[in-house]
Amino acid sequence: MFALPLQVIDNFLLQYNLGQVLLLVFVLATLAALTQRSLKIIALQTMTFGLLFMLVPSIDGPGTYLYLGIGLLMIAPMAYVSAGR
Repeated sequence: MFALPLQVIDNFLLQYNLGQVLLLVFVLATLAALTQRSLKIIALQTMTFGLLFMLVPSIDGPGTYLYLGIGLLMIAPMAYVSAGR
């Protein structure tokens, strides 16, 4: 019953690695957080995704995702401290 839709989803997701999926989820989560108009929420989200990009060892592909995680972890605390509300 669910075999065909799961196979279609699986074939679609096999084209991408975990780093690309995390990057897409980060962009979508940031867009969703922009509706709250709170820099603290965005900073906390950025810290979380920075940790994910750094700690997930199974990210295939180039090391750019590791550097992205380092950059996010450098920027997020500064954004959190400078947030007004």
